[in-house]
Amino acid sequence: MAHGIQNETGLFCCMRTLISETISKVGKEILLKGWVNTRRDHGKIVFIDLRDRTGIVQIVASPQLVEGLHSEDVIYVTGLVKARPEKLVNPKLTTGTVEVEAKKVELISKSAELPFDMGQETLQLELPTLLDYRPLTLRHPKVNAIFKVQEVVIDSFRKALKSQDFFEFQSPILIPEVAEGGAEVFKVPYFEKYQVYLSQSPQVYKQILVGAYERVFAVNKTLRAEPSVTTRHLAEVTTLDAELGFIDSWLDVKESAQRTIQFMLNAVGEQCKDILQEFDTTIPKFTPEIPMIKLREAQEIIFKRTGIDHRQEPDLGPEDEREICRWSLEEHESDLIFISHYPVKKRPFYTYPDPDDPEFTMSFDLLGRGTEWMTGGRRINDYAKLLENAKIWKLSPERMGLYLQAFKYGMPPEGGFSFGSERITMHILGLKNIREASLFPRDMERVDVRLSTLK
Repeated sequence: MAHGIQNETGLFCCMRTLISETISKVGKEILLKGWVNTRRDHGKIVFIDLRDRTGIVQIVASPQLVEGLHSEDVIYVTGLVKARPEKLVNPKLTTGTVEVEAKKVELISKSAELPFDMGQETLQLELPTLLDYRPLTLRHPKVNAIFKVQEVVIDSFRKALKSQDFFEFQSPILIPEVAEGGAEVFKVPYFEKYQVYLSQSPQVYKQILVGAYERVFAVNKTLRAEPSVTTRHLAEVTTLDAELGFIDSWLDVKESAQRTIQFMLNAVGEQCKDILQEFDTTIPKFTPEIPMIKLREAQEIIFKRTGIDHRQEPDLGPEDEREICRWSLEEHESDLIFISHYPVKKRPFYTYPDPDDPEFTMSFDLLGRGTEWMTGGRRINDYAKLLENAKIWKLSPERMGLYLQAFKYGMPPEGGFSFGSERITMHILGLKNIREASLFPRDMERVDVRLSTLK
């Protein structure tokens, strides 16, 4: 390979080779750019595992070439790619059949001394420490891999909806009224004179847009003032929302949600095989027709299996969700299960009641591996009924004026659903805490930093 010329810093300059490309460059001199992942000294030879966005490769160098280098130093390495002897092949690395004999090593950026060992296959850190050092821990290959899975989750959601002829939009974060109900909302002073809220959901806007585009979806940040530090709740999440019009039944909404989650899980299974293997997990089991039962049926099953009587409760508790998922796996060989017909009093004001059982709604949740992944259902599309419900739920029709206007001027039968990307990622990989599945988690104790540490 040609050496090129010096750049303005005086450093050697030529075409960069990515680490993943080294296996096809045996016998060639190349330039690699990356971080020192680990260093191993063996007398007259030093081994450095160099890391870039595509992987890790072993560098072989003399001690003089790499004097003073340690983990996270940014370096450029010019060297010769060699095939490793068969007995020295590393099957754990995609580049394990080659190594690079360093001819020149240039230090580009010196790292401070690390606060902990980054060279382990799995970081042995408590969660608060993992998050306190997020810019550093995100560089660790196993932590980094979590968000490659999440990227596929989100990207495949988009592809699934596009394949169903949905239109993508971006929803506002500032909203005038709390359509979802409840007190778990962030209030925001607005130009001193007014008060608005941070959006709990793009619900209002995706329903409005059904009147313009029929089928819409959004990948959105949603925020809830969730006074909780449980392993499954965050104040800020990335939701995957969809809404569709001209439905014949609430089951049309369920079918679209089912098709979407199956597409998403298959995409993860196909594109993230190595990561799933690294985490010793698989995508959840699911059947062509994901099982579905009503809430009261689920509670009856739980009562018969455990003796715990929650048959009059308006929702499933965390242990109930885990138990009914165990039942689904045992009886239907599915890690996923739809639970339908939640009580009217448990759902937002726009949820459509079942004409055959008006105390319950044409709504459903999707549970996966013991936790709610998605909520959805049919919506009320009658203007007068929405106006009536808004008053019952003590919502301001004036503040909800834009939303109600969409129904005043004609809205087809419609419904929709919303997935939580962090929860899906968490339960695909078997993570213990949802904060591990959020790049920069927010909860009542943390916004980047631990709030208790601020003066």
